Amino acid sequence: MSRIDYKNAGSILNPLKSLSFFARPAVTEPLEPRRAALRYRGFHLNDWEKCVGCSTCQKVCDNAAITMVRVPSLPEDPLQGVRNLRPAIDYGRCCWCALCVDLCPTGSLSLSREYVHICNDDELSSYFVLPDPNGMHKAFYGEGWNKTAENDLVDPHRQPMGELEAEARIGHFGEILNGYDRQQAIIEASRCVQCGMCHDACPTQMDAPEYIRAIWQDDLEEAVRQIYNTNPFAHTCGRVCTHRCETACSIGKRGEPIAIRWLKRYVVDAFTPQQISTIVGKPALPPSGRKVAVIGSGPAGLTTAYDLARQGHTVTVFEGLDKPGGMPRWGIPEYRLPYDRLDADIAVIEAMGVEIRCNTWIGSDISLQQLHQDYDAVMLALGLQLGRSTRVPGSDHARVVKAVEVLRWVTGGESFDVPRSAVVIGGGNVAMDAARSLARLQRQTYEEVRVTVCALEDFDHFLADPAEVRESTEEGIVILDGRGPQECVIENGTVVGLRTLKVDSIFDEQHRFAPKYDESDRRLHEGEMIIEAIGQMTDTELLGDALTEALAWNRGRLQVDAYGRTSEPWLWAAGDMVHGPDVVHAVADGHRAAHSIHQYLTSEALQETAS
Repeated sequence: MSRIDYKNAGSILNPLKSLSFFARPAVTEPLEPRRAALRYRGFHLNDWEKCVGCSTCQKVCDNAAITMVRVPSLPEDPLQGVRNLRPAIDYGRCCWCALCVDLCPTGSLSLSREYVHICNDDELSSYFVLPDPNGMHKAFYGEGWNKTAENDLVDPHRQPMGELEAEARIGHFGEILNGYDRQQAIIEASRCVQCGMCHDACPTQMDAPEYIRAIWQDDLEEAVRQIYNTNPFAHTCGRVCTHRCETACSIGKRGEPIAIRWLKRYVVDAFTPQQISTIVGKPALPPSGRKVAVIGSGPAGLTTAYDLARQGHTVTVFEGLDKPGGMPRWGIPEYRLPYDRLDADIAVIEAMGVEIRCNTWIGSDISLQQLHQDYDAVMLALGLQLGRSTRVPGSDHARVVKAVEVLRWVTGGESFDVPRSAVVIGGGNVAMDAARSLARLQRQTYEEVRVTVCALEDFDHFLADPAEVRESTEEGIVILDGRGPQECVIENGTVVGLRTLKVDSIFDEQHRFAPKYDESDRRLHEGEMIIEAIGQMTDTELLGDALTEALAWNRGRLQVDAYGRTSEPWLWAAGDMVHGPDVVHAVADGHRAAHSIHQYLTSEALQETAS
């Protein structure tokens, strides 16, 4: 028992002192707001220029005091991670804990130094407001509680990915990146605020917040289930996806976005294809009795096959080359996408009951019309196998080749005369892939790298991923921006280089492609081989003249509806041949086409039953 300090305890009559206040005159506080102390938690302020409408503040509020209100006048762009939503605060529920401020990814929210002791009846309606930039009472009284290093709950820095140094990677085609370990993955997943911006931006509408949460909880089996809800090419997209989701990530507005692509890779690398097939499972559906032919074994074709097989249909995929995988296998170097990882994706798809027939060319081994007769529906997923030409003088020389050809030679292990020096025309990822593949072969053959890349675009508008450009430069490749090809220079029948001019502009006033050059800035870039990487197209000869004439086209590409159906009711098309090169877009196309084909097959079955 503690001793009582009677000396400082005070008088027993002290409480009666309060009676003295009854004799004092009344004091009335003014209605206008007053300034409070620094770091005071007053009414909310929201910087609409910073706010992207991510709803994180609403989700973190335990009292349900925040409602997101749509403001139609504000911009909305899911691909950039911007919604036209803004938070409204119910001050009857708010407890001023300031978690909304502490967790706001963009730092748009703060609490002001404004406070009110009392208010009149007319002001009561303002207690549920869309926060005015000037505060509750239309006057700015200064920020009180705002985001600082001490109370910021958002980690702006992503976990670093281990990467081989240039000197260690340039001599081989082994994978460059090491991947996350368990601790890195959990820490990276903990940065996610579950806003769902990534979901909105992804062409497949992937369940990224769900699988990231599962990683944070160290439940990788659940993460696999969430990933395979929308993407059977998890190994592939975990390495070479264009990761639009990360562009939209709200954390990236103020710091570095969540490494969504690398987290996907971490999850699926932890399991064998057999384990993934067991985790994902196959619906216990009876066979539908319907057969679908898919032409092309890339992401679009195999995603379509995967979905249809899981719905009980019999699916056969026809591939002309000796291995499945489409453009990811034949167009992406192994240092970016190890082919055993692509094989792992394909193994899961085959485990769903999909049959893949390689070395089968449609048009020569079997006709498209025969497929039409033997199958209930046919899907075209041909990819972009052919390269486009610059058509500059000398581009018809045998040592002027397309980038897709070079990449196919490298992937297939074909022997060809590796040039001591080479020039690549183009500034996209395909150009970088071709340049870096040649650089590796040069290093192995001649122990030096002599590759030059010439691109029309300046570096501020480069088409290749910044990481690709950085890594190419590290590997000794010279990249020149703003150079337009004019002539493949040939002397005594031998290619000696590419002549270029400096680019003044690429598009005219109507934004049409119409390059203009500075004739005074002319250069010759030495090269025994010139590689054109300015675009790709689909080989559609297998269609035949009659079907080509019957189909609807749009600027050289098959015209399809929103679900990939062509003008012929039995024929669908998807993937690169429809929307251009992009793995994750091809996966999304495959899902849409599969849904449409399934609807068609089931409606046909119903009609037959009814008749």
